Amino acid sequence: MTTPRARAAAVFGCFALVALGLSACENAPTVRLEKPSVATSADEVGGMRALIAAAKREGALRAIALPSDWANYGGLIAGFEKKYGIKVTDEDPHGHSEDEIDAVRKSGNRPTAPDVIDVGDTFARTAAEQNLLAPYKVVAYDSIPGNQKDSNARWYNNYGGYISIGCDANRVKPCPETFADLLKPGYKGKVALEGDPTKSGTAFASVYAVALANNGSFEDIQPGLDFFAELSKSGNFNPLDSTSATVADGRTPISINWDYINLGYADQLRGKGVNWQVAIPFDGSFAQYYALAVNKNAPHPAAARLWQEYLFSTEGQNLRLYGYARPVLMDVMRQNGTLDKAAADRLPTVEGSPQFPTDAQLEKAQETVTQGWAKAVSG
Repeated sequence: MTTPRARAAAVFGCFALVALGLSACENAPTVRLEKPSVATSADEVGGMRALIAAAKREGALRAIALPSDWANYGGLIAGFEKKYGIKVTDEDPHGHSEDEIDAVRKSGNRPTAPDVIDVGDTFARTAAEQNLLAPYKVVAYDSIPGNQKDSNARWYNNYGGYISIGCDANRVKPCPETFADLLKPGYKGKVALEGDPTKSGTAFASVYAVALANNGSFEDIQPGLDFFAELSKSGNFNPLDSTSATVADGRTPISINWDYINLGYADQLRGKGVNWQVAIPFDGSFAQYYALAVNKNAPHPAAARLWQEYLFSTEGQNLRLYGYARPVLMDVMRQNGTLDKAAADRLPTVEGSPQFPTDAQLEKAQETVTQGWAKAVSG
């Protein structure tokens, strides 16, 4: 591949020949650089140095639904701002994936539109189908596993984890360790999700995990809906969205959520007297990654693309580990020696390699949940 520097050298050489009255470069290719708003790689704006300069001129990045205690977004935002001097604004920190897509769709070309989104990959597929996302290949794009990215680079997964059960051991005795345990009579009004699974990628994944624990499959998520219908009928289901605040004050003493979120709560709330215990249920192991993407109408297109580069850099991926999230480039970094081993060793041990549903299975499952969730928990 010809680098921008090599192309520039070739063009300079042509000018020299023209000055000598020679015409050997008449058919030499011209260098065409793109605006950040349409660039599909850093090379197209002149390389990383040029992208950084353009992003600094913009001076701002508008994000949405990135709570500081979610997969170490607090550390990532602080790191990005310090490294590049670009101010990050996070709208609706506790919004869900569907809220992010709605914001992108409704804001159009307004300067208040989100520059970037972070959504469950099922929602990323929807956004791509609606032509809301800009294709952009980060430098590390080729290293991202094929099943964790869009072939047209409109989105790609950045980090992930396993669905787990968090429990306030001071309020609940004993804490549940499996999904089957959640049906026990001692848990009335205690079992909450991170949101509505028709809008929240986390809650959707939780229904999938429960389905796998109840003879369901990637092809059949219905047993997950049936389980929550039973949980609601028994009175154990708590319809309140689980957040760090509801965990801290005991309103959601049992929360089904990603392991990195529940483990983060355990660290965050230990000093406040909350004994938050975390279990990854063996009866329904489900892993998933979250996708990053650039809004096609990003008001800060260079900063949006630089943000993607930062989150897929060695620094950004290691910062994910500090929030107990598994970076998508973890295996690559382990092989090339750039992985923070001490941080990686803090992750909970899980058996076997994670399996992931296909696009067709995800689409079918999402349709099933969208049509059946309200009825399942209506009581």
